[in-house]
Amino acid sequence: MSFPDIVPELKSHAPKLRGRLLPNQSLAELTWFRVGGPAQALLMPEDEDDLAYFLRSIPADIPVMVVGLGSNLIVRDGGVPGVVVRLGRGFNEIKVDGTRIHAGTAVPDVKVARAAQDAGLAGLSFFRGIPGAIGGALRMNGGAYGGETKDALVAARAVDRAGRIHELSLADMHYTYRHCGAPEDFIFTQATFAGTPGDRATIAAEMDKITESREATQPIKSRTGGSTFKNPPGHSAWKLIDAAGCRGLIVGNAQVSELHCNFLINLGGATATDIETLGETVRRRVKETSGLDLEWEIKRIGVP
Repeated sequence: MSFPDIVPELKSHAPKLRGRLLPNQSLAELTWFRVGGPAQALLMPEDEDDLAYFLRSIPADIPVMVVGLGSNLIVRDGGVPGVVVRLGRGFNEIKVDGTRIHAGTAVPDVKVARAAQDAGLAGLSFFRGIPGAIGGALRMNGGAYGGETKDALVAARAVDRAGRIHELSLADMHYTYRHCGAPEDFIFTQATFAGTPGDRATIAAEMDKITESREATQPIKSRTGGSTFKNPPGHSAWKLIDAAGCRGLIVGNAQVSELHCNFLINLGGATATDIETLGETVRRRVKETSGLDLEWEIKRIGVP
């Protein structure tokens, strides 16, 4: 499907926009699942100032949504109305300053872990185990292998829907498990993390252990979206899914991973509907067998 072209109207409101603005741009290529419809308009701003200018210039009733590396994301088959923002080269700088690391939100999580390793900073290795970019980690308090974003974050910057720039402390993020309480319309642009001085060889060994564990236990070479569901308090989602008999379950061309039950896979040719229906089937069976509700960790956007 395609949407009415709103790009000329948007450009008339923001004539000094320096970034790229494209109509009816496919989003499937931007997600790890490789599924989904188009963005009515896809914006790739040059930098934070360009993003802020665009947001304060366009009409307030036009919906705006941001996507990162598309790792924990399902774009529904009908696409996403309004503007989808994808942050790129103007948001991918990474700098080390003493025990602190400043990273743009388009920086992949693994690059922060490697920068910390190179600088001999401990406490950031867990980022090696999180697929995606820093923006997504900020938005969902991403975590893996015993660490969470809240454990390392010092401060963040964001632009709101009205184009205002905000500086946020760790407390301003209101973090809980896989949840950020900062306003939904904030688009994060930069983060500052703190590490502690450590031994490079020890940090490297920790990173290698995480890499080996991921390769052995997760279907990372498949078209997947990472962990599908949050762990209910006191439980492991994958164990509940396995106990419900869902390991290897198939809907259309989507499958529950045989290797790790909390991962869904596009076997090739799956639609977003296949993947989401499979996830909902898993949720229903887990509810029937355990009485527990699984909550989606993967973000789902757009219209069916």
